[in-house]
Amino acid sequence: MATTSIEPSEEKYLHGYSTEEQTRLYKQARFMENKIYSDIDFSMVNNLLEVGCGVGAQSEILLRRYPHLFLTGLDYSDRQIEQAEKYLANIPYATGRYKLQQGNAMDMDFSSQSQFDGAFLCWVLEHIPDPARVLSEVRRVLKPGSPIVITEVLNSSFFVEPYSPSVLQYWMRFNDLQYDMSGDPFVGAKLGNLLQSVGYQRIETKPMTYHLDNRNPAKRAEMIGFWTELLLSGLPQLLEAGYVDEELAEKVKQEMHLVAKSPNAVFFYTFIQAKAYTS
Repeated sequence: MATTSIEPSEEKYLHGYSTEEQTRLYKQARFMENKIYSDIDFSMVNNLLEVGCGVGAQSEILLRRYPHLFLTGLDYSDRQIEQAEKYLANIPYATGRYKLQQGNAMDMDFSSQSQFDGAFLCWVLEHIPDPARVLSEVRRVLKPGSPIVITEVLNSSFFVEPYSPSVLQYWMRFNDLQYDMSGDPFVGAKLGNLLQSVGYQRIETKPMTYHLDNRNPAKRAEMIGFWTELLLSGLPQLLEAGYVDEELAEKVKQEMHLVAKSPNAVFFYTFIQAKAYTS
């Protein structure tokens, strides 16, 4: 494994910025929508700040589900903002209801206690060097009493049956690379501590689990296909950094194919959703 520390930057983003990756993000958002939004209530929020809006995949869902909202999306990548603008411009119900801008979530340009009365973050803190600083900045710009909803990874929970040792080895290398890129693939488990450390109140955390087996074979097959795409989305960076080789990558593809074909396959993954208020 490479030992050189990798600096976080657009070029070194774990999943990359290819057209294929952007398409995967839209697919991921739609695929996981019902579970992610099953317990989110923004009915009292009028001006929502979405931190890490990326290609606008979650932005579209938020604008569709909460038709009274005005959404401000912030992302570090100009490339993702450009794609999000193109995507949302073709959605009639989004017209005039959003503003997207490039910015650093750890040092936002918005004034304190500005117009925002709610915040949403999804799959963002896992990629950020100092998540507590982001949450502190979000709290600074929200009005008193505003809610924040955060959905984050807990990558140690991933499991598939049949037993797939190469997949597990690859997945640990995947997580190692994310750590070395100043991210945190287990940040979901830490959300309660992080929110408390920067002054949020009424903090709740909830594990949200996909446990798919013979009871729901169609959903299981869809998830295995989606997860295979997610695993391979990091392959170019993993190869470039020397964390995996082509032989391991090929074994991963073979094992995930066997999982997909197994009549008794099992998929398991848990992520964490946190809710809190500024006061």
